[in-house]
Amino acid sequence: MFARILGKPKQETNALATLDKLNETLEMLEKKESVLQKKASGEVEKAKAYTKAKNKRAAIQCLKRKKLYEEQIGQLANFQLRIHDQMIMLEGAKATTETVDALRSGAAAMKAMQKATNIDDVDKTMDEINEQTENMKQIQEALATPIGAAADFDEDELEAELEELEGAELEEQLLQPATTAPAAPVKVPAGRVPTRPAPQKRTEEEEELAALQAEMAL
Repeated sequence: MFARILGKPKQETNALATLDKLNETLEMLEKKESVLQKKASGEVEKAKAYTKAKNKRAAIQCLKRKKLYEEQIGQLANFQLRIHDQMIMLEGAKATTETVDALRSGAAAMKAMQKATNIDDVDKTMDEINEQTENMKQIQEALATPIGAAADFDEDELEAELEELEGAELEEQLLQPATTAPAAPVKVPAGRVPTRPAPQKRTEEEEELAALQAEMAL
């Protein structure tokens, strides 16, 4: 962690330094190969010149040196091939190391999160949620129940009571006396309206008699 804060990790720094060293060596070998190629070409030109001058011995010496240069060029080519192979392996190892480091960091982060979230705490939380949900469901069901709906009535008793009331009502109807039919209204011929007799005026004696009867009634 501190290596990431302060800079690149030590392994990555060493790998980069090694790759830089290999690149420098490869450039040096390529330069030497180029120089040897020029020397070998120069020996060929000298051999041609000696051949024209009929100096066979000197021409052969030039060709020998060319052969030596070509052998050194072959060695340098093998060195370069080995360095290329080493660079490829090192780059692959560097990529592998970075991948493993990334996976290790991910595993550490996951482990830390799992430690912060304990399975027992999760189970406890889920139990509390389920309990609260069940309590709330019971409260809602209790509030939704109509008033008086919880009373337990015996249906058979209610049916018997109803039959008893119906029997009493029928008995009461049978005991009532039969009513007489209303008298037919008297038809009066049209144009003949009966006249009521005019009230007669009481005499003085009759008024006194009525007053006396009223006093006796009191």
